[in-house]
Parts: sequence; structure tokens; C-alpha cells
Amino acid sequence: MKKLVYILLSVLVLNSCSDFQKVMKSEDIALKYKTGEDLFNEGKYKKANRLFEQIVPKYRGKPQAEKLMYMHSMCFYKLEQYYLSSYRFEQFVNSYPNSEKAEEAAFLSAKSYYEESPIYSKDKEETVKAIEKIQLFVNSYPDSKYLSEANELVKELDFKLEKKAFEIAKQYNRIYDYKASIKSFNNFLLDFPGTTLREDALYYKFNSEYNLAVLSIKELKQERIAIALADYNALLKAFPNTKYLDEANDLKEQLEKEKTNESKS
Repeated sequence: MKKLVYILLSVLVLNSCSDFQKVMKSEDIALKYKTGEDLFNEGKYKKANRLFEQIVPKYRGKPQAEKLMYMHSMCFYKLEQYYLSSYRFEQFVNSYPNSEKAEEAAFLSAKSYYEESPIYSKDKEETVKAIEKIQLFVNSYPDSKYLSEANELVKELDFKLEKKAFEIAKQYNRIYDYKASIKSFNNFLLDFPGTTLREDALYYKFNSEYNLAVLSIKELKQERIAIALADYNALLKAFPNTKYLDEANDLKEQLEKEKTNESKS
């Protein structure tokens, strides 16, 4: 019985494939449109798009073109081909700005850019572009039902940029380039005043100031110790119960000893 069921299923699959190939080879664009639409509704986006790619140019300027272009774009999105879906949805909005699907298409185009954004450690160009595209959508559709999701996407993308800038500054600290680390953390705190990484940035900036101070030549040591202690105070003022309290207090104690020794010498 199981063997019979398997044979019947195999025959159905083969017939289905055979029917699809016949439609692919057919010159009947109406048949391809209808078959593609059915496949699209069944969630068979790869097959549907193979048919749509054949007939999109032939329906240009016809009443069916709007729906066809929407389905064609959505297939790319569902297949996670986001570079193509962003482009196709943009084309759709430009071609049919008054369509009832225009708002959704504009959002999915912007979201496709978000999906293309790499992890924070990679180049930030695509992330910046994604933020710009989503912001453009928000400006164009300020009352959109997608507004809340769009804002969340921007928040995630912004954090990628914050994380990248933070990790660059922290990397300078790791490789003992304390001047570059301090400068980078200063820029980070200016560029991202509301960052969730503020506590970490303040600590590592202080850590870099500490190391720069203790490694300084005699003529610069007192001045740099004072700057480092000011950074310690800034950290504790912003985060009295900071998770770095023990480490920060240890560094402060060392700075106080260095300060005393310098005063005696």
C-alpha cells in the first residue's frame, strides 16, 4: 500500500513538472500569467517568478501589469533576494504611485535594504543606505500602519552603527593606541549621545586615559593624571553603581599613587 502511494505521488509530481515545463515553453502569455498567479497564491514563488520573468515585458502598459509587477516583486522578497526586491518594489511605487499596494511596496522596498544590511563588523555603507531608505518611507507615509515596525528597523540599524563605532574605539584600546582610542570614544559619545553603550564607552575612555597617563613622560604625567581622574568622576557621576566599579576604583587608586609619587619627585 505504501509503495502504491509513493508511485502515485511520484506520478503526480512528474505530471506537475511536465505541465509546468509545457507552460514555460508555451507562447500563450495569458496562460503563463494565470499559471504564475496560481503558483504565487500557493506560495510557490520560485516557479511563479520564472513565469513572471518571461511575461513582465509583454504586459507593460496593459491593465494586468500592475498586479503582475507587484507579484513579481513579492516573489523576490519571499525568496529572500532582497537586492532585487528592493529595486523591483521601488520600480512598482514609481510606476503606480496611486496603487493601493504602493504603501506596502514602499515599505517592503525599504525593509529589503534593511535585510541587506550586514552585521555591524562589516562595511557600514549598506546600513547607512538602509536607514536613509526607511527614513524616506517614514517621511512619505507618516501615518503608515508600518510606522512602528519601520521605527524598530531604524533603531536596530542605528545600533549597528553605534556598535561598529564603539568596537573601533575599543580596538584602539586593545592595541595600546590610547590616543586614538580616546579620540574615537570622544567622537562616539558626541555622535551617539543616547547610546545604550554609554557606560562602556565612558569606562574604556577612562581606561585609555589611565594608560596614557601612567605611560607618559614626566612633563606630561600630572596633566594626564588629572584628565584621567576627571574621566573617572564622569563615569561615576553618570553611573554611580557601574558594572565597572571595582576595575575603575583600582585604576583610580593607582592614579592617586602616581600623583603622589610625582609630587614628591
